[in-house]
Amino acid sequence: MSVAPTVPLHRAEAPVPGPPRLVELPNGTPVWLVTRYDDVHQVLTDPRFGRSPVHEPDTSPVVDSPSLLDSREAIGQQDGDAHLRLRRAVGRAFSPRSVEHMRPWVAAVVDGLLDNLVEKGPPADLVTDYALPLPCTVIHRLLAVDDVPIEQLLHWAEHAFAGAVATPEEGDRARSELTAFAAALITERRGAPGDDVVSSVVRAAESEGGIPEAALVNLIATMIAGGHDTTMTMLSNSLLYLLTEQPAAWGRLAGDEEAAAVLTERLLHLIPLNDHDERLGRLLAATADVRIGGVAIRSGDLVAADRVAANRDPAAFPGNPHDGLFTPLPKPSLVFGAGRHYCLGTWLARAELQLALQHLAGRLPDLRLTLTADDIVWRRGAVSRSPLHLPVAW
Repeated sequence: MSVAPTVPLHRAEAPVPGPPRLVELPNGTPVWLVTRYDDVHQVLTDPRFGRSPVHEPDTSPVVDSPSLLDSREAIGQQDGDAHLRLRRAVGRAFSPRSVEHMRPWVAAVVDGLLDNLVEKGPPADLVTDYALPLPCTVIHRLLAVDDVPIEQLLHWAEHAFAGAVATPEEGDRARSELTAFAAALITERRGAPGDDVVSSVVRAAESEGGIPEAALVNLIATMIAGGHDTTMTMLSNSLLYLLTEQPAAWGRLAGDEEAAAVLTERLLHLIPLNDHDERLGRLLAATADVRIGGVAIRSGDLVAADRVAANRDPAAFPGNPHDGLFTPLPKPSLVFGAGRHYCLGTWLARAELQLALQHLAGRLPDLRLTLTADDIVWRRGAVSRSPLHLPVAW
């Protein structure tokens, strides 16, 4: 689905970092907006800020979203032992060591898509021919769900996460379908486990114990439909940026693996994963009185941690963010969070993005877009947006 043309995410504005300030959610609920790097890092790592209190059954809803990601069963909304049990169940499957073992076959998927792209010849669409099938193929293999058509994955991703394109009825139906499929898949893998991530997570969950079935179903459902959305948007938005504004970086990308790894980190830092127009940031609740950036936050107060603004804080990242793309960042980016809730899928996302960019630049060094950034039509995804099409020639 498409929306009206708008500015690319790498040019989107974010609040100027400053002290915590009170703002209101769309429903009128007051919330402290935290925007400076050090303050956001403190909020994300301080155990006195929790996620589950935001979704307590006896509290008024502050997020008007039925999304699987906002469900109280989601791993991203858990705290304490409940969160640790879920994290341990899935963590080994996506650890840096596990992802390093995946890199050769992820590279083979990339090269296979490039073979098809080159054989077909220009013109081509980097979204439908590359950025979209890459993560879908990876997720198919990881979860062993080859019988699920890519179109079904896309439908679930665009509707089950309450994206901008979903009507309430479509969203409810997609979440019901996806949840039922995930529950059946868990039952199947319990009875006949295989060499796949779903089987691994199910075994780990049973060994761990104490994980509610609803939380496990939510986790698998999120992996099925959400595993490709982030990578697709990262890759599409990165290609748009490099091909329209950074031709020198594109030329250097192909032959230097170390430089490609640094560039990948810089792109993840520069181009937001979430569309800032859609929500303020990660919502947490203070469980004790605490001071953030010189401001007193009281127990029970809500805080929105704006990672986009924090990643553009000149006190942490001085200079023009579009310069020095092959220079390591001076501080860790907050794009994937920090602390105990640091995103488990980050290592696989990094690997897919780096391999996809580096191999594409190596095969097609003179690749060029056949439209301008102003002409892009946007696809709304789970929490972000990306080009609906990227027509290219070479």
